[in-house]
Amino acid sequence: MRLSEFWTLVEDEFGAAYGRSLAADQVLLALEDRTPRQALDAGVDPKIVWLALCEAMDVPPERRLGKDPARRPRSG
Repeated sequence: MRLSEFWTLVEDEFGAAYGRSLAADQVLLALEDRTPRQALDAGVDPKIVWLALCEAMDVPPERRLGKDPARRPRSG
């Protein structure tokens, strides 16, 4: 997953303002007590960060690929 795809998924699921706030402020145990932004800055794969955020925020599995199937992230 590309970083741009990560941000698209965040904004699709949470909205632009709240999504950016979550990424900056939500500390996640799955990311070694880092925020999503800190994990991304440390080089963690955006897909891992996205899935950790989804788990923490109880995003249903059917919504984890985003709203637009044409923009779905590639595997890997």
